[in-house]
Amino acid sequence: MPDAPPLAAPVRPLLPLALALPASAAAGLVLTTAFPALSWWPMVFVAVPLALVCLVGRRVWPAFFVGFAFGAAFFFVNLGFTARYLGPVPWIALSMLEALLTAACAILLALAYAWVPRVLPGAAGRLVVLPVLVAGLWTLREEVLGTFPYGGFPWGRIGVTQADGPLADVASWVGMSGLSFLVVLVCAAAVEYVRLGRWRDLRTALPTALAIAVLVVPPQFSTTAAGSIRVGAVQGNGPAGYFDDRGPNDILRAQLEATRPLVGEGMDVLLWPEGGIDSDPTQNQATAEVLDTLAGRIGAPLLVSAVTQRGDEYFNSALLWEEGADNPVATYDKRHPVPFGEYVPDRWLYRNFAPDLIDLIQREYTPGTTSPMFDVDGVGVGLAICFDVIYDDVIWQGAQDGAEVYMFQTNNADFRGTDENLQQLAFARMRAVETGRSVVNLSTVGTSQVIAPDGTTIDGLPADAAGHMLTDVPLRTGLTPAVVLGPWIKALLAWGSLVAVAVFGVVVGVRGRAAQTTTPAPEGTGVVDV
Repeated sequence: MPDAPPLAAPVRPLLPLALALPASAAAGLVLTTAFPALSWWPMVFVAVPLALVCLVGRRVWPAFFVGFAFGAAFFFVNLGFTARYLGPVPWIALSMLEALLTAACAILLALAYAWVPRVLPGAAGRLVVLPVLVAGLWTLREEVLGTFPYGGFPWGRIGVTQADGPLADVASWVGMSGLSFLVVLVCAAAVEYVRLGRWRDLRTALPTALAIAVLVVPPQFSTTAAGSIRVGAVQGNGPAGYFDDRGPNDILRAQLEATRPLVGEGMDVLLWPEGGIDSDPTQNQATAEVLDTLAGRIGAPLLVSAVTQRGDEYFNSALLWEEGADNPVATYDKRHPVPFGEYVPDRWLYRNFAPDLIDLIQREYTPGTTSPMFDVDGVGVGLAICFDVIYDDVIWQGAQDGAEVYMFQTNNADFRGTDENLQQLAFARMRAVETGRSVVNLSTVGTSQVIAPDGTTIDGLPADAAGHMLTDVPLRTGLTPAVVLGPWIKALLAWGSLVAVAVFGVVVGVRGRAAQTTTPAPEGTGVVDV
């Protein structure tokens, strides 16, 4: 039986640790500029390569600290809006958690850079296999942050940075995770092309060029036009923030006042934002009568939102309300309530650290289980309430259940004066492209927009001002590859990469032990301790 080929020499760091730490932090800061409000989408092609270069040749603990520097610099800036009302504790806690998870995943990236060139030292391994694995592990990091702990927080994904750029169309084929993968693949392939240094051999540029072509060339997948729906959307700009000074039904009155100009205008549905009603119409008869009257005056169904109670459970609910019907006609409960915002997981534990903050959250919202889609007079309307929009499962199920248009209800009042509403709006725009459907993204206080299936803006309202939109919104049918294949793409890219890096680790270990048993290694050499 032939001997296994020998391992290549261990990979050395490209940067000394004293330089890699600040450079990695700089990469995190640069990446924040690709997100709203700046939305400088090309900056990902600066930030990602710099972050990767800092990890090449690192051992476990240095890789952890380099990854932490990147994650902390990015998340402490990107999530700064979380300190708007509750102060620094939630901001520091969430940013630190995301930075620690990023640091742990950075170890996997460093292992890929250590192991792949040792097992496959040729050009194919360096220019193809290694960049694919690195991009997959970056996608794995986004998947981990988006699912762990307590359902995760998939904020700050690379794919979202492309909402204002020309690369968004590819999301209709591979979803936002696939778009993240392709962006990182281009960056990782370019890094290896430069590292290899074979400038005169044009063949070495082919993997990078092919990755760029896959990212740039595909047009948006085309869904089928199915007419339009006339939507009245009202941004009441009421006192909807957690600490806003308000009396009973002040938010409802603000919504009604901003709706007044739409009375007598023909429409197919009237949309109100999350938190547009400050009492439960399923329990409060007076509120229910107000909605009944409004539906009659408008002459169309209402799609409203309120906190509802069923037994001892509370839900953040979207309600379909029709004149003369047994209302609500349909109910969707928010699928992903926000941990430490809408409920407190393991309250007994966290109350020991910040009792005053934990006690502010008195209601415990229960996650919904119903379909995120309403049938509104024969039109399928996909739903997402506030941060639901950042979770793939809600959006994909809406399309699969028959949504021809999306109507997202949100309340950004707790984040006035920050860029949180613009970051969330970027998700809404990417969802339009990803699903090939129009999106009406409506906030209590802004920013509210009607978004076409190609991600462009049809109509909008300024932030922090009461107003309304009356818009003919295009309808579409047919499922994009992103919706059909999205879960499989995410699993293959993320978890397949984890399996692959483990296989490379086993090969390095086996070959390393085999080499030591046949020829003792001189002191100072051998398998690199990563």
